Amino acid sequence: MKKFFKITVLLVVILIGITFLGADVEKIYSLPSHAYVSKSDVENLNQCKTFGGAVWVNISDISVGSGKKTTAKMWLKLFGIIPIRQIEVELTDGEEVYLGGIPLGFAIKTQGLLVVGTGNVLAADGTQETISNNIKTGDFLLKINDHTINSSDDVPKILETLPTEKPVKLSLLRGDEIVEVDITPAKDTASGEQKLGLWVKNDASGIGTLTFIKAQDNRFGALGHAITDYETGAEIPVASGNIYKCSQVGINRAEKNHPGELRCVFLQGINKKGTIEKNTPFGVYGDVTELESIADFNRTAEIGSRLTIKTGKAHILSSVSGVLEEYEIEIIKTVFQPESDDKSFVFRVTDRRLLELTGGIVQGMSGSPIIQNGKLVGATTHVFVSDPTKGYGIYADWMAAQ
Repeated sequence: MKKFFKITVLLVVILIGITFLGADVEKIYSLPSHAYVSKSDVENLNQCKTFGGAVWVNISDISVGSGKKTTAKMWLKLFGIIPIRQIEVELTDGEEVYLGGIPLGFAIKTQGLLVVGTGNVLAADGTQETISNNIKTGDFLLKINDHTINSSDDVPKILETLPTEKPVKLSLLRGDEIVEVDITPAKDTASGEQKLGLWVKNDASGIGTLTFIKAQDNRFGALGHAITDYETGAEIPVASGNIYKCSQVGINRAEKNHPGELRCVFLQGINKKGTIEKNTPFGVYGDVTELESIADFNRTAEIGSRLTIKTGKAHILSSVSGVLEEYEIEIIKTVFQPESDDKSFVFRVTDRRLLELTGGIVQGMSGSPIIQNGKLVGATTHVFVSDPTKGYGIYADWMAAQ
């Protein structure tokens, strides 16, 4: 009887805490099972009463594993006593970064050759189609037989060493998979060369915004999403690449159903600021070799956990006016996603200065840092075409973890 009474009292206490003291049950149980946090993030969660006035957050079972990775358990407790939820966390040191906000030029040499189209070969017996139905635009041609391809010049050189008009095996990168396809080249009567009947290219370039530079090692993150080929939509695998300081020459303002853009120019080989190592769904990454003119040493921040971002006032950092400035935005929706995604939260531009200048979010602003409570919490990734005053952002801790 006493045990039943104690259980009943405990349940009543929990219900009172949840009902009257504002434990946000929906938010608590939508949390991911794993997250990145720092000690200051935990303090922020408690100070801001993120999960309700009666819910306190604390850390326990701290351990250091391989690679000096520090893991722990984060507990959410009603009144700081009764456990409600526990998630695994990776403890960070509240890494400091230089904030970005300026546009950069990106130039990438692809891994292999990007297939952008197909064509016929003018053979002796008339126009001959060599293309296989198993080759798709957006594939990357990596090898012919066992010969690795680094540039478009390699294709005729390799085919010249192989028997005339005999089947060859192509190794193709399609998404994350390697696909092998057999195809028979044809001899082109005009050039005398064997050809595959493929239109290919091995470079890509574009404009995007720098998000951060890590102060400890000058590693950068930018864009918040992958660089893709504008013709095929394929994500570009990086063999090598560089970032460049670029010059903004104008702005095409955004309007409903008409995305705007930053008009910027850069010359490859001039004003090189770093190298590109990888192109991922969550941004472009590499090393900054020249900090001058792209890093403002007076603008630093810690990377905030996605658990600390909340609806309400925040700021976007951008140099669209010609000067690096903060513009006010309102975060209107957040999602505690279990897996990384470049559409983590939704925000609205509220600053009249930015609205008058750009109409909202425009192409080229992807990667613009988003700051809340003094921390870098995210980066701009996409604009709502139907309403350019709204945009998506990606969580900064996901970007920093790549």
